Amino acid sequence: MPNYWLLKSEPDEFSIADLAARKTEAWTGVRNYLARNYLRAMALNDLFFFYHSSCPIPGVAGIGKIAQIAVPDALQFDPASDYFDAKSTELAPRWSSVLTQFVAAAEPLISLDSLRARAEFLDNFALLNRGNRLSVLPVSAEQWQHIYALSNWRTGRVGKTIKAVKP
Repeated sequence: MPNYWLLKSEPDEFSIADLAARKTEAWTGVRNYLARNYLRAMALNDLFFFYHSSCPIPGVAGIGKIAQIAVPDALQFDPASDYFDAKSTELAPRWSSVLTQFVAAAEPLISLDSLRARAEFLDNFALLNRGNRLSVLPVSAEQWQHIYALSNWRTGRVGKTIKAVKP
């Protein structure tokens, strides 16, 4: 049985449409130790909600899965990258990334307001905690089911709607 997660991205930087177009993408640039530890805890085929943040309507925009477990984030070694970390070395990397794969897009997007309106069903859902700014969060199986039920899910194939990513 997979574990469940929520990964946040600003859609003007990288969106669910970008992941759908590319099919797979390394999830890089995480620079918070707790979020990094969550990345390191992910297993192959774990599922995640792709969350659009810092945009006019933040919310769950899609579903992805983990296609490769955590490896050192290459950006930490690149001095030209915004995510360069001079304290990281090849022998002692501080940051990790996972390879993500597109599964489905939410139709419609599940807005943050919609999630807040169902807070009683999302007991202890970290995203709804005031001040939570982590870009990687765990999601319980019960939370996954409640959130999943709020939308339809469209795969990359035109017109193909699925309801088959339940726990």
